[in-house]
Amino acid sequence: MSEYNSGIVTEIRYFTDNNFVGTKVNGYQSAKCLLTEKAAKALIAAQSDFLKFGLSIKVFDCYRPQQAVDHFVAWAKDLNDTKMKAFYYPQVAKSELFNKGYIAAKSGHSRASTVDLTLIEKDGHEPLDMGTPWDYFSPLSAAKSPYLSSQVRANRMLLAKVMALHGFKPLTEEWWHFTLIDEPHKNSYFDIPIK
Repeated sequence: MSEYNSGIVTEIRYFTDNNFVGTKVNGYQSAKCLLTEKAAKALIAAQSDFLKFGLSIKVFDCYRPQQAVDHFVAWAKDLNDTKMKAFYYPQVAKSELFNKGYIAAKSGHSRASTVDLTLIEKDGHEPLDMGTPWDYFSPLSAAKSPYLSSQVRANRMLLAKVMALHGFKPLTEEWWHFTLIDEPHKNSYFDIPIK
């Protein structure tokens, strides 16, 4: 993404300790958003549409090495490590994260055509209200959760509609998660660190 001057803002949270694990995640040696060329071009086209609304994309995660996914799995099995529970999964017991589908051994992010994002005001960088933070393990994070205000539902709908126009499909359980429908590496899971 960095080779394109699109105005997309990045805040790669897994390169920091501001994430559900509470520490920098394995494989994130740099705070870069890496995507296949096809996904990057589609994301930039979506950004162009959002700019017309005075909005901009803010990206939290793009390509995710398999070693990062393995880090998530190991963390989820350690039921004593709950330091980030209040921020990321206050309503869910850590022992239920696998059964409820919040943690899995494989991730579409490892194919480099999936992106986690939100919308912000183009000038002030104020985030639009999406009802929950990114990576919030809760039914409230479902893209079409009925338990949210009409403004939040409208914000989520705008995000999903524009992303769909540019070839991305949403994940039902996470309003922030989009995968390029025609992704080039559908059966691959890469483990190259982000440098």
